[in-house]
Amino acid sequence: AAVSTLLLTTKPTAKMMKNRSKMSTKRKFVADGVFYAELNELLTRELAEDGYAGVEVRTTPHRTEIIIRATKTQNVLGEKGQRIRELTSVVQKRFEFAEGAVELYAERVQNRGLCAQAQAESLKFKLLAGLAVRRACYGVVRFVMEASAKGCEVIVSGKLRGQRAKAMKFGDGYMIKTGHAGQVYTDVAVRHVAMRQGMIGIKVSIMLPHDPKGINGPKIPLDDVVTILEPKEEPSPESILQAQQAAEAAAAAAAQAAALQQQMLAQQQAAAAAPVEPAMQAGF
Repeated sequence: AAVSTLLLTTKPTAKMMKNRSKMSTKRKFVADGVFYAELNELLTRELAEDGYAGVEVRTTPHRTEIIIRATKTQNVLGEKGQRIRELTSVVQKRFEFAEGAVELYAERVQNRGLCAQAQAESLKFKLLAGLAVRRACYGVVRFVMEASAKGCEVIVSGKLRGQRAKAMKFGDGYMIKTGHAGQVYTDVAVRHVAMRQGMIGIKVSIMLPHDPKGINGPKIPLDDVVTILEPKEEPSPESILQAQQAAEAAAAAAAQAAALQQQMLAQQQAAAAAPVEPAMQAGF
C-alpha cells in the first residue's frame, strides 16, 4: 500500500533529482533533503517489521548508492534478493533514475541495543501485541543499558489507560540533551502507534558510549571528561648527582683515550717520515 501511494503522488522530487547537476547549490541541498525524507518514509513503512534502522545515501558521478541499515538483513533482501530488487525498481521509477543508476544494499546493525530506531520499532510492536506499557518500556530500557549504553530514556504519551491522555517517562543512566555533545552522543527515534483507543507517541533516546574506534559510539571524547594520569617518579638529588659524576668521569676517560690515540698516531707518522741511513741500506 505504501509503495502504491508513493507512486501515485506528484513527482516534483523526481524532476529535482533528474536536473540535479544543473541546480544551484541551495536547490541541490533542498533536493537531497526532500529525497532523503521521502525515501526514509517509504522504507520506514515498508521495512518496519524487519528492524529498519535508517538509510544512508551516497551519490557518485556514475550512480546513487542507497545503504539500508536493519537488524534483519535477510528479510530485507528477500528470497534470492527479490525484495531488494523490487525496492530498487520502485525507487528508480519514482525518482526517474536511469537504468542501473541506483543501487540498494542492506547492512546489518552491529549492536541493535545502541540503535534508537530499532528499539522504537521493537517497542511499537510490543505495544501492538498487547503488552503492558510499563513492562514493555522497562524491558527496552534494560536491554539498552545491557548493551553498554551510558543512558536511556523512553517517553510514551497518549491514551495509555482510560480516556485521559497522559505521558509516562522511563529512564536510566546518564543523558545529555543540549549542546554539541547532545547532538553527537544522543541517538533519538520517534514512532507513532495506532492503538485501538487512539494514537500513541513513542520517543526513545539513547546516550551512546565513547568509543576510540568509532564503532559503538562517537570517537570525540566528552568535553567535561578529565583523565588524570599517574605522576612519574621523581629521582632523588643524590641519584642525579651520582649520574652527573659518572657522566663527567666517562667524558674525561673518553677525552684521555682520544688524546692518547692522537699521540700514538703522531708518533707513527713521524717514524714513517724519518730518512733511512745509507749504511743500513748497504747492509753494513
